[in-house]
Amino acid sequence: MLGADLWQRGCERLAAELPEQQFNTWIRPLPPATVADGGAGDGLVISLRVPNRFKLDWIRNQYAGRIEAILSELAGKPAKLDLALAAREPLTRVAAAPASQPIAVGQVLHNGLRPVAAAPAATPAAISAPPAEPALAQLPPSASRHRINPALTFDTLVPGRANQMARTAALHVAGAPGAMYNPLFIYGGVGLGKTHLIHAVGNALLKDKPDARVLYLHAEQFISDVVKNYQRKTFDELKAKYHSLDLLLIDDVQFFAGKDRTQEEFFNAFEALLAKRAHIIMTSDTYPKGLVDIDERLTSRFDAGLTVAIEPPELEMRVAILIKKAEAEQTPMPEDVAFFIAKNVRANVRELEGALRKVLAYSRFSHKEINIQLAREALKDLLSIQNRQVSVENIQKTVADFYKIKIADMYSKKRPASIARPRQIAMYLAKEMTQKSLPEIGELFGGRDHTTVLHAVRKIGGERQKNTELNQQLHVLEQTLKG
Repeated sequence: MLGADLWQRGCERLAAELPEQQFNTWIRPLPPATVADGGAGDGLVISLRVPNRFKLDWIRNQYAGRIEAILSELAGKPAKLDLALAAREPLTRVAAAPASQPIAVGQVLHNGLRPVAAAPAATPAAISAPPAEPALAQLPPSASRHRINPALTFDTLVPGRANQMARTAALHVAGAPGAMYNPLFIYGGVGLGKTHLIHAVGNALLKDKPDARVLYLHAEQFISDVVKNYQRKTFDELKAKYHSLDLLLIDDVQFFAGKDRTQEEFFNAFEALLAKRAHIIMTSDTYPKGLVDIDERLTSRFDAGLTVAIEPPELEMRVAILIKKAEAEQTPMPEDVAFFIAKNVRANVRELEGALRKVLAYSRFSHKEINIQLAREALKDLLSIQNRQVSVENIQKTVADFYKIKIADMYSKKRPASIARPRQIAMYLAKEMTQKSLPEIGELFGGRDHTTVLHAVRKIGGERQKNTELNQQLHVLEQTLKG
C-alpha cells in the first residue's frame, strides 16, 4: 500500500471513530504523513510534521497510540509514528502587511505570524468584534422581510456532542420542510446556540428556495403583534401575516406564559400552518411539559413533533468554537490559549464569545501577540470571580448545616418537607452560584433529572420575591458561602 493511500485510509478510520469536532480540530488540518520502511523487522515509520509544540504534545498524548494501531492494522505490519515540528517558512508579522484585503482563513499561522506570500492583513473594520444580529434596516430587502441573520448558517455553527441531535434534526428540516419533525422544539439554557440553529434552517431553505415565505421572530414580537391587532380589531391582518408562511421560526416561546389571547392566536396560527404542511421551529428555555402558565392544548402540540435539547458545550467543542470564531475575525488563536479560555469559561457559547472578544481587543490595544499570559491579563476579572466561586458540595454542606439535616439527605430519595425544602434551596443556590448545568447539578443531587432541578430553581426563585423570611435565609447562606 502506498504511503499516501495508507495515511488517507487511516484518516478515514479516525474520522469514523472520533467525535466530529475532535477530528476536525486535531486530525483534519494535519499535512499528509510520509511513510518509510524502517528496515529489517522494524516495520514502517510514519513521519508526521505538525505546526507547533502544543499541537505536537496534544496529538502525542491523545491520539498517537490509536493512529499507530490503525496504521499497523491497515498495513499488516508494525507502524511507528514519528512526530516532529514542521520546518518554519520565512515569516513576516501580520501588522506589517498592507491593509487592502482580508487574510484568507488558514493562511495565518498559530503564533500570530504568517508566510511572506500570504494575503495582506485585514482592515480594522474587518477585524472588529463578531457582528450582533444586524438591524433590519441595514439588511438586504429579503433579509429584512424574513428577519433572518445571514451570518448564522450551518457552516458557522460549530458541531459537537452538545448540539448533535438538534443540529441533525435541523438539517433534516432544512432539507425537507413540512415533512419530518414538525414541529421541531429546541430547548436549552441561554447562550447555547438555539437562535443560531433556527436561523441556519431559515438561511438553508432560502438558499434552496429564495421565494419561500420564511419568518423569524422572538416570542415578544408575536405578543406585540397580537396586542396591536387587538387594539385595532384587525385580526385578519394577523392571520394573513402568519397563516401563509412556509416556515415559522420563533424564539423563547416561554414568554407566552400567562398571555391567554396571545396563546389563542398562536394556537390558531399553529394549526393553520400544520394543516398546509408548513414547518414550525420553536425554542424555549425548558421542555414543553415544563412550561408554566401555557395552555395544555399548546404544550401537547409542541411535544407532538420532535423535542431536542442543546446542552452546554464540552471542552473540545468550546476549544473548536474559539478557534473558529477567531478565524472568522482573521486572527489566529493558538490552541493552548483556546484551551486556557475554554477551561475557564464553561457556562455557554455567548460567554465564550465574550471572553474571546476581550482577549482579541486586549491584544489589539496593547499591540501584543496572543498567548496565555495575555489571556490571563485580559480575563483577570472573570478569573477573579471564578476563584471565589464555591462548589456544589460546599453548598450542600452549608445548607444541610443551616437546616440541621444530614448531607446524605441531599442525595437521598426521601421527600418529607423537612428534607425536600432544603434540597430545593441547595439546588437553587447551586444554579445561582456555580457554572454547573442543570443536568450536572441533578447528577450531584443523587442522579436527579434536570427538570427536577429546574422546578426547584423556579420555585425557590419565585418564592424569594414574595417571602421575606426565605429571602433573609438565602441572603445569610449566600454570605456564608462567599465567605
